[in-house]
Amino acid sequence: MKKQFAVIGLGRFGGSICKSLSEQGMEVLAIDTNEDKVNEFASIATHAVVADTTEENTLKSLGIRNFDHVVVAIGDNIQSSILTTLMLVEQGVNHITVKAQNDYHEKVLSKIGAHKVVHPERDMGVRIAHNIVSKNVLDYLELSDEYSIVELEAGQTVNNRTLIGLDIRAKYGCNVMAIKRDEEINVSPSADEVLRQGDIIIVIGADKDISRMEKDLFDEED
Repeated sequence: MKKQFAVIGLGRFGGSICKSLSEQGMEVLAIDTNEDKVNEFASIATHAVVADTTEENTLKSLGIRNFDHVVVAIGDNIQSSILTTLMLVEQGVNHITVKAQNDYHEKVLSKIGAHKVVHPERDMGVRIAHNIVSKNVLDYLELSDEYSIVELEAGQTVNNRTLIGLDIRAKYGCNVMAIKRDEEINVSPSADEVLRQGDIIIVIGADKDISRMEKDLFDEED
């Protein structure tokens, strides 16, 4: 059976989630208080309704507790976001993901029972900062306060060298998860894999270790 999702709030963040889920063939209920927004997603989502999700009876009439996952993507109205999340928790929704505006908002959401809290603007800001600080970092995904996954572009320093020769795990405590070369992706590459200039190397590890490895092996002068 297809999973059923509800997306509350059809701004830029909620709208992109709604579109992506629909494109993946999921059943999506799109909800917003703005009729124009709802009309915009009427042909994208499985169902689209105008509704105030801070009203308990409204959520009950939508059968919200029957959905596998509800995403609360309400924009600037923190009070509505908190009240909606509280209603969803009280109605026993199994998985609730909520967009937070700031750290205080996140603390409140976590305390009232949100299962996952996301900071799309902050997280994108962190990724962009890593991209512009180092020309070698193509993408960056924060796993926790200390661990990340990064995509690094191989330059002359590592060209024609093997993973075992670079000894990345022993020297830096990082693991090479995959290597992208043109359209091909080599997942869990062997120790004797030879790197080529232009390869995209996907590495997981502690931030301090990744930074050290990047400076030693990937930070080349123009």
